[in-house]
Amino acid sequence: MQPRNMSMSGVVDLAAVKAAGEAKAKAEQARAEAARQSAQGGAPASAGAVPPSALVIDVDEAGFERDVLQLSAEVPVVLDFWAEWCEPCKQLSPLLERLTIEANGRLLLAKVDVDSNQMLMQQFGIQGIPAVFAVVAGQVLPLFQGVAPEQEIRATLAQLVQVAEERFGIIGIEVDPNAEGAPAGAPAAEAEAPAGPYDALLEAAVVALDAGDLGGAVQAYKNVLADDPANSEAKLGLAQAELLARVKDMNPQAVRAAAAEDPKDPAAQIAAADLDLVGGHVEDAFGRLVDTVRVTAGADRDAVRVRLLELFEVIGADDPRVAAARTALARVLF
Repeated sequence: MQPRNMSMSGVVDLAAVKAAGEAKAKAEQARAEAARQSAQGGAPASAGAVPPSALVIDVDEAGFERDVLQLSAEVPVVLDFWAEWCEPCKQLSPLLERLTIEANGRLLLAKVDVDSNQMLMQQFGIQGIPAVFAVVAGQVLPLFQGVAPEQEIRATLAQLVQVAEERFGIIGIEVDPNAEGAPAGAPAAEAEAPAGPYDALLEAAVVALDAGDLGGAVQAYKNVLADDPANSEAKLGLAQAELLARVKDMNPQAVRAAAAEDPKDPAAQIAAADLDLVGGHVEDAFGRLVDTVRVTAGADRDAVRVRLLELFEVIGADDPRVAAARTALARVLF
């Protein structure tokens, strides 16, 4: 079972773009409603709130899409891979549960018993337990393996919450300490956000991606941008779809051999950087092109620079790795 919309080890996940956009729209709607109620002197509505016990759930392969992937558009989901025989797990799991409850709805902890879910363990490439991952808007982020000090774990989870809110607009689920009978893993019910003017075209892009029609996805995103050049979801989706289209028919071994043979060959380095990025090696891709800009000139240098800027679009301007690469590029250009 390969869960739909899941990105492993930083691999670009196009379907997560739409999940992130939907999550951000819902988050903005929730903030607006909270602000309206605050201005009227009322308390936020508590309908659909879950009890603290619902923030820690057990998940298996059959329920992974429902309990993890879908919920990750509402709240960051921390995955705790454990087993009954694992002594370090008995130290880490209670700590993760306590920190999740303390986060008060900004995190959800999903516990995976590896003895009963070997396929999930293999898909995540886990070599040893305990192992902890996070899923945000359908994208998988490795956090740490083994037992870490509480201070470090607390800081890691705080950073996860911050990234989820700032990059995806995911603000978590409402918790009511007096709520009874809420099913484990059930988020607060929310009214469906009204459809936007380009939702149908953006949905067409996702459908095309699911069908492997990269050309169709590219065209759907271009259709949105033709009317709304500033549409951030379409810009990101287009950059990622074009990247996947470029690498689709590449021979990775041949591309990497050509890049290793001639560090000054712009075409070879550009192709290798595309492969780096699709494989989740973001800093390697950026560093490769910055180094190539340094050793080239004229039209060759400009071609490499333009591709680097395109790859920045794939990752997003708010990513700190983009900011660092922009600074490095400025140094070699000026």
